[in-house]
Amino acid sequence: MVEAEGLVKRFKRVTAVDGLSFTARGGEVFGLLGPNGAGKTTTLRLLATVLEPTAGTARVNGYDIRTEKAKVRAALGLLVEDAGLYRKVSARDHLRYFGRLHGVNGAELERRVDYLIDALGMAAFADRDTEGFSRGMKRRVVMGITLIHDPQVVILDEPTIGLDVVSTRAVRDMIRQFRDVGRCVIISTHLMDEVQRLCDRVAIIHNGRILAQGTPDALTAQAGAPDLETAFVKIVGEEALLETGDPPRQGRLRRGLRRWLRRR
Repeated sequence: MVEAEGLVKRFKRVTAVDGLSFTARGGEVFGLLGPNGAGKTTTLRLLATVLEPTAGTARVNGYDIRTEKAKVRAALGLLVEDAGLYRKVSARDHLRYFGRLHGVNGAELERRVDYLIDALGMAAFADRDTEGFSRGMKRRVVMGITLIHDPQVVILDEPTIGLDVVSTRAVRDMIRQFRDVGRCVIISTHLMDEVQRLCDRVAIIHNGRILAQGTPDALTAQAGAPDLETAFVKIVGEEALLETGDPPRQGRLRRGLRRWLRRR
């Protein structure tokens, strides 16, 4: 379980996360939705103890992100969008290396490495150095690193970005498997289809604040929209327009948004 309580993160004059509170439970996939710059990735990095909160706190699997960082890191797997790899190290050895960092060794480590290579479709390139890998190949290796220590909480930032159809299905199936065995999965994604397929509940974030949260169906009904994409635009769109600071532009954007919503 993940419990965030009044999380705030400021970078000088910019408040990236502004008092976020939510609960993501075991046995569910919880989605964070929002436009670029909404504070989603900052929130995930706060939960993973990569960043220190300015105010507020959160508990990951019962451990406080401020005072029990080592225990938090042991309990979760974090997939970030821009993670890098060692160019002269094979995909298999990446998994072994990060597994050992998490205290996994011997036959158990090899079992997990073999499982992830198979589950993520890496067999064809598992023993090649990662230099020259495509974006999708790199993404699969990083996903394997995220899962190598069998974490109880999984945090995924854009988990299927850059993946082909087969790999995307494999990752989505793995996310469902984590949920089905009672683990907590938090994902950030721009893909509304992915949200509909995977998420049990979602929170819509804008300017570091939660504007709405609930099941995808509940948010769609709340917005009086035919689908989640339209609901998202209705919830976030007007809020974003009010902050442009340019009244003529606000008017043009409002009219365009309303025409688009009527066509839906």
